[in-house]
Amino acid sequence: MSSISILGLGAMGTALARTLLKNGHTVTVWNRTRSRAEPLAGAGAKIAESPAEAIAASELTILCLVDYPAARAVLEQAQEALAGRDLLNLTNGTPGDARELGTWLAARGAIYLDGGIMAIPPMIGGAGALILYSGSRALFDRHSSTLEALAESRHLGEDEGLASLYDIALLSGMYGLFSGFLHASALVTSAGYGGKAVDFLPLLLPWIEAMSGTLPDLAGKIDSGMHGRDVVSNIAMQKIALENIVRASEEQGVAPDFMRPMLRLAGDRVDSGGHGDDISAVVEVIRKRK
Repeated sequence: MSSISILGLGAMGTALARTLLKNGHTVTVWNRTRSRAEPLAGAGAKIAESPAEAIAASELTILCLVDYPAARAVLEQAQEALAGRDLLNLTNGTPGDARELGTWLAARGAIYLDGGIMAIPPMIGGAGALILYSGSRALFDRHSSTLEALAESRHLGEDEGLASLYDIALLSGMYGLFSGFLHASALVTSAGYGGKAVDFLPLLLPWIEAMSGTLPDLAGKIDSGMHGRDVVSNIAMQKIALENIVRASEEQGVAPDFMRPMLRLAGDRVDSGGHGDDISAVVEVIRKRK
C-alpha cells in the first residue's frame, strides 16, 4: 500500500481521502481549516500542520482545491519540499492553467500529473467514476493501482493540458444536453397547456437516444472536413427548423436564448455557401471564431 497526501478537503478531497483509507493506504491530510481534517483523523488519517509537511510525508501528493490560483498558493508555501516529489493536481481549470502549473513545478524539480474528475464525490471508488490524466506517464504508471482505486483511469498524453481540455469538452457536451432539456421543458410547460416535464421525458429520452446514434457519422465528417458527404437533412433545412423553434418559443412566451446561438451559427454556414452541408459544418464556424 502507498502513502498518499491530500491537500484540500472539500467534498471531493474528503471523498478521495476516505476511499484511499478504505483501500488500506496510509493517508496524510492537510486543509487550511483544520476542523475539516479532524473527522478523517478519526478514520485513520494523519493530519499535517502544513502543506510542506504533507508533501514530505508521502510518495504521492494529490491536490484537490477550488481553482489553480488556490493550488499555486498552497504549493508556494511548500517550495522546499517539492524537489523529486510526485504531485497530482485534480483541481478543475483550463488547459492553460494546467500547463502553467506544470512549468512552475518542473522548475522546482517536481514530477507533475494533471487530472480531470468526471464524477461527483459519492461516485469516487465506485462504478461509473472516471478520472482523466495527462502529464508524466512515469508518475501515472508508478501509482496506477492507487489511481484505479479512486476511479477508472485514462492517461491521455504527456501534454499537461489534455486532461483539462477533455474535461471541459465533456462538460460542454453535458451542458448542451441540459440546455436542450431545459428549453424543451419550458416549451411543454408553457402557459395554456399545463404539460409537465416528467410526463414529457418518456418522449424525450428515446428521441435523444435515437439521435445520439448519428454522432459517429457527424464525428467522421468533423475529422475529415467532408460535411457534404451522405447528407440526409442539410443545414439549410435544419436552419428552417431552428427558425421555427425560435418563433414557436416566442409565441409561447419562452425565451429562445439557448436556441438563438445555434440558429446564428447555422445561418453563417448557409450564408457562406454551405447550404448543402450537414449540421456538422457548424464546427467550422465555431473554429473560425477562436
